[in-house]
Amino acid sequence: MKPVLDLLKQVPLFADLSDDDLNWLLESAETVSLAAGSLLMQEGDPGDALYVLLDGEVKVTKRSGQQEVVLAVRGSGEMIGEMSLLERVPRSASVYAGRDSRLLKIGQDVFKQLVSIRPSAALAALRTVTARLRNTQAMLQQSEKMAALGTLAAGLAHELNNPASAARRSAAQLRETLVAWQHAAAALNALQLDARPVAALNTLREEMIRRAASSVTLDPLARSDRESEVQTWLEDQGLDAAWELAPVLVAFDWSVADLARLAGAFQPAQIPAVVRWLGVGYSVYALLSEVSTSAERISEIVKAVKAYSYLDRAPIQDVDVHEGLENTLIILRHKLKHGIRITRDYAPDLPRIEAYGGELNQVWTNIIDNAVDAMQGQGDLFLRTRSKDGAVEVEIGDTGPGIPPDVQPRIFEPFFTTKPPGVGTGLGLNIAYNIVVQQHTGHIRVTSEPGATRFYVTLPLQLKRG
Repeated sequence: MKPVLDLLKQVPLFADLSDDDLNWLLESAETVSLAAGSLLMQEGDPGDALYVLLDGEVKVTKRSGQQEVVLAVRGSGEMIGEMSLLERVPRSASVYAGRDSRLLKIGQDVFKQLVSIRPSAALAALRTVTARLRNTQAMLQQSEKMAALGTLAAGLAHELNNPASAARRSAAQLRETLVAWQHAAAALNALQLDARPVAALNTLREEMIRRAASSVTLDPLARSDRESEVQTWLEDQGLDAAWELAPVLVAFDWSVADLARLAGAFQPAQIPAVVRWLGVGYSVYALLSEVSTSAERISEIVKAVKAYSYLDRAPIQDVDVHEGLENTLIILRHKLKHGIRITRDYAPDLPRIEAYGGELNQVWTNIIDNAVDAMQGQGDLFLRTRSKDGAVEVEIGDTGPGIPPDVQPRIFEPFFTTKPPGVGTGLGLNIAYNIVVQQHTGHIRVTSEPGATRFYVTLPLQLKRG
C-alpha cells in the first residue's frame, strides 16, 4: 500500500492530501488492470471517471480526418480523463494500453467528495486541465493544418489533372492532325493550280486565320441542322470523310452558302482537295486552342494557389478581400462544382485592408468548407461584402439545415463539433475565430435557422500594433 501512497503524492492533484485522505481515496476508488492494446476509454464515451496510472503505459489518441493522432503517451503516476470528468462532457480522445497496465479508477462521486475535502485538489485539477488543453489544442491545430493541406492538395491534384490530361490528349491528336494537314497540302500542291485558284487559295488562308481567331455560338439544334446540311453538301462534292469534316467547318462558322461561294473559284475536281485541306487546317487550330485553354487553366490554378498562400510575400499585406474569396473558391472548386450554386454580392468600392493574407484565406476556407459539408454538397452559397463603420464585413451564407440554437454559443470553442468522432476535430471554426479576433482584432458572429446560416466576419482596415 505504501508504494501506491508514495506514487499518489507525486500526482499534483493529490499532493496536498493527508495519509488518511489518501487511504480513504484508495478504499473508495477501484483498481483496473488493462492488457496491452486494450481500450480504456473511447472518444465520445461519457466522462464518468478519471484514472491514475499506477504502472504501465497508455496512449492518448484522437481522430483527425482519416488518421489517428497520438496526443500523448502517459506513464506511471500520471492522470488521465480528468477533463471530461470536470466538464461533464463526452470523452474528447481515446486511450489504449501501450503495454500491460494497472490504473486507479476514481469515479465522479468519489472525485466530488475529494474536492469538498481539499479545495487545493480543485485548483490542482484546474492547472492540470489548462496545461492539457493547451498541449492538445496545439498538437491538433498542427494536425488540422496538415490534414487541410492534404485535402487541398488532393483537390488541386484533381483540378490540375483535368486540364493536364486534356492538354496531353490534344497534343497527341495535334501530332496526328499535323501529319494529315501535310498530306492535304501535298495533295493541294499536286493540283498545279493556275493564277486564279492560287489567288483564291491565298484569300482562303487569310480567312482561315480570321475565323480561327473567333468562335461561333449556336444552340445545339441549330448546330445539328447546319452540320447535316454541310455534310450533305460535302458528300455531293465527293468527299469521303464528310461526316468528320462537317462539325469542324460548322464550328468555325462555315455554312453551305459559304462553301458554295468557295467552290466557285475552283474546278469541280479540285474542290475535294481544297475542302479537305481547309477542314484539316481548322482541326489543327481547334486542337491548338484546346492546348492553350488547358495551359491557361493550369496557370490560373497555380496563380490562385500562390495568391491564396501568399508565397514570397511578407506576412502582413494590403489585402484585396474579394481576391482572397475568389482564390479560396478556386482552391475548393473540386467540392463546389457538383451541386453548389454560388451567388456573389460584392461591394464595388470595398477598400483593401491590412491583414495576414494567408491566415485570412484560411478563415474563408474553414467557413466555406463547413457550409459545403452542412449542405452535403447541394445548395446555395452566398458571398457578400460591404463597408461598415470604418471596417470591412464579409458575409458567408448557406442553405443547409442550420445550427441548433443551443449549439450556436459553442461553435467557436476548441474541440466542439457536432460531427461524429473522427469526422471533425472541432478546431476549424476555433482557428477562424482566433485569426479574426486575436490576430486581426476583428469580430465574427453567426445567425442560423433551417435553410439560412450566415457567418459575419468584420475586419478593421488597419491592424492594431503595440
